[in-house]
Amino acid sequence: MTVDFEKNGTALKVAVGGRLDTLSAAELEEQLEPELEDVESIELDLEKLEYISSAGLRVILCLIKEMEGRGEFKVTNVTPEVMDILEVTGFINLLNIE
Repeated sequence: MTVDFEKNGTALKVAVGGRLDTLSAAELEEQLEPELEDVESIELDLEKLEYISSAGLRVILCLIKEMEGRGEFKVTNVTPEVMDILEVTGFINLLNIE
């Protein structure tokens, strides 16, 4: 898994690539925690994400909850493979996907 952070004031863009599975989801959570301070909007760019497991979906759910009442959370550049997983799991109904 690869993760790139781009912070612009209170906006955070997180680009995730590779596989977001049980092992890498814990790593992503650890990397995200310090970046979330004072953030009012998050863009999760999944252009290079090849696969997401239930552990990865849990990270997304945590981000949704983190941003409730705090600001905007959106997901961008979802690959067809990942979109299929979001649709099957019902996450597509929880997310603002652009």
